Parts: sequence; structure tokens; C-alpha cells
Amino acid sequence: MRWRMLAVSGVALAVAPLVAACGSDGGTEINVYYAPEEHFQSVIDQCNQKANGRYEIVYRKLPRDADGQREQMVRRLAAGDTDLDVLGLDVTWVPEFAEAKWLEEWTGSNRSQAEDDVLEGPLKTAMWNDKLYAATKNTNVQLLWYDSTVTPTPPETWQEIIDEAKRLKDQGKPYQVVFTGAQYEGLVVFYNTLVASYGGHILSDDGKKVVMDSGAVDALKLLKEITSQGITDPSLTNFQEQQTQQAFEVEGSKAAFELNWPYVYAAMQTGNPDRAKNFKWAHYPGIDGPGKVTVGGYNLAVSAYSQHKPEAFEAALCLRSKENQRYSAINDGVPPTIQSVYDKGDADFVKAYPMWQTILDELQDASVRPLTVVYQNLSTITAKILSPPQDIDPSSTADELRDQLQKALDSKGVLP
Repeated sequence: MRWRMLAVSGVALAVAPLVAACGSDGGTEINVYYAPEEHFQSVIDQCNQKANGRYEIVYRKLPRDADGQREQMVRRLAAGDTDLDVLGLDVTWVPEFAEAKWLEEWTGSNRSQAEDDVLEGPLKTAMWNDKLYAATKNTNVQLLWYDSTVTPTPPETWQEIIDEAKRLKDQGKPYQVVFTGAQYEGLVVFYNTLVASYGGHILSDDGKKVVMDSGAVDALKLLKEITSQGITDPSLTNFQEQQTQQAFEVEGSKAAFELNWPYVYAAMQTGNPDRAKNFKWAHYPGIDGPGKVTVGGYNLAVSAYSQHKPEAFEAALCLRSKENQRYSAINDGVPPTIQSVYDKGDADFVKAYPMWQTILDELQDASVRPLTVVYQNLSTITAKILSPPQDIDPSSTADELRDQLQKALDSKGVLP
């Protein structure tokens, strides 16, 4: 998931009009269906210059919300639309699209280039059944954000956060722990990070069976504890990324700790410049030390129906090259998947990404969401069962998740 993929009310989900496969000059067009990204056209322009007239990459901008993006591509791919060449896929969509045979496998030199220097966590999101079906464009991880005037030394574990929040509350200082507690994907990501931090599993590694082991149950216990100790915002169950950000950012905020994506750093500079001076970051908390944070991000896949597959692979590789991942990180705030981009000697990158080392540290020991062809259904079920989190009964909630998630896994076909 990426921060800029927040749901936008009123966005039309209608299928975009069909577009021609050739430009006005008769040249080959490579249509890239991708989410809105402010400076992505500049990346495309650079790749078109590199193509030197052999083809032209055209940016077909998808809706801003993730559900709208997926719906538009699913409808067109289900109809065998040959105008789709390169697809921008959320990290949770690769198994579903690959299983539906909508994606061309990356093999040979294309695969080697797509895997080169890519961090392990993000690379897993581009795989299905040990085959590569996409090239990683960008990733994302959440950090712990805090006010250094309130908490000079950030907590490292959840127990330390809970204890510190209670202490601060007793002292009449900002104390709340804010995160994405609404009934949606953000709550599922939060829970998945707790599960991974305990070393637990929700599904088996092959994504075919529900496990819900002791680590998953312990994560339910912790989620209930965090949300039932009087240390969260009363409106937590309405918090998505933006509400979480604003709860920390507003003047007079009661929040002491925020779990959110790196974009909040830039948002704080303009939203509350005074508090921004003391707005710091640390590794996401875990159980006995740093947590295993769930990665977000986007991948670039080649449509199985593309009539220009060699050019589509070449275009995708260019759009997510090392140089362009660096550019997108600096200008659009999306963390790179290529490890060597994280270079402390790169002054521009370090200035734009002062938290780069913490991001890299988290990525080197990150977790991924369960890889399954029915992830959309699984996520919806999980969010519903976990909400509101303060009402969780660990034992019965675990049983309900086992039952309902297995039913989701036993379903067949692409989800509507």
C-alpha cells in the first residue's frame, strides 16, 4: 500500500475508453496503466528519450483509489483487451493476476535485470509459485514517529510504548498512540506486522491453508491490549493514513506516537512547522526489539495480452531502473526497492530522505502480506473480524478467522 493511494470519494470506477495501439505518427505505443503519481510523466519522458523513437510509452492514468485501479484493470483484462501493455500492480495483486493468466512471466535476461540488487522483501511481492511476474517499482514501510520534546528516547518495543503512553498520560502530556485502526486494509497491515513480529503465520507459505498459529493469536492479544488501555484516540476506528497523520499534526495534538508511512515527514513540515522541528522517527516497535514491518509498494507487470511484449518489458525495466527509482524517491516520496539507491554519499537523496537508513534497516528484515490469489477477500474478512479491535476476544476471534479465511481460500476465480 502506498500513502498516496488513499480512498477518494466520488471517484468513478468506469472503465476508461479504449485507446489505439499506435500513435499518430504510426509508431508503436506502449500503454502503461498506473496510479496517479505527480512526477511519473517525467520518468516516462526520460524512458521515451532512451527508446529513441522505437516506441512511445503512454501514461494511462488509473483512478486514485486502489479499488478503482484494480477494478478497471480486472474488467479490461477479463475481456482480453490488447491495449494494456504495462500494468501498475499493488503488491497484493500479483498472485491473483498471475493465477488468472493475465501476466507474462519474466524470464531470461528480463528476469535477471528485474531481480538485480532488489531487496528480498519487495522482491517476494513480485513472485508467485516461484516465478517472477513483475518488476518492483517502489516499496514502502511504516516507521514509528514521535515528538522528541515529549519522548527524547523512542521506545523499541510495544510494551515500552504502552508503559510510556500511560506515564505521559498521568503527567498530562501528549500520550496517545495513533495508527490505522479503521475497518480497512490499514488495520490488516497493522495486524500482519504484529503477527510477523511474533514470528507467527496467518496462512501457510504456499497460501493454500489457514494456519493462525500461536504468533497470530498473541498478535490478537497485543492488538486488544493496545486499544483497550485508554492510550489511543477515541476516534481510532475511523483512522486511515490521513486521519492518523492529522491526529499527530494538529495544533494541541494529544498524540505522542504515530505509526505511519514516510510521507508524513514532508506533510508535517507544511502542516505544523513548529512541531516538525522535533518530529523524529525510529524503527517500528516489535516484541523483544524492532518489529518486522509489512511492506507496501507497487510493481510493474507485462500484460499477457500485450501485442508488444519485448517493448513492454524494456519499458518496464526503464521505468523502474536505479536512476528512476532514485528520482521517484526524491520527487514523489516512494522508497526504492533497489538496495544500492540507498547511498549515504548521495547528498540529494539523503536530504530528501533523512530517514533512509531506518527505512533500509526495516526493509532488510521486513514481512509481506499473505500471498494468495484471494487476498482481496481475505483482507476484507480480516478487517471486519478485527474491528473494533478493543472488542477482540483472542481465542474466539482466532477461531472465527480460521473458519472465515479458509472459506475465502476455498473459493475459486477472480474476485469481483
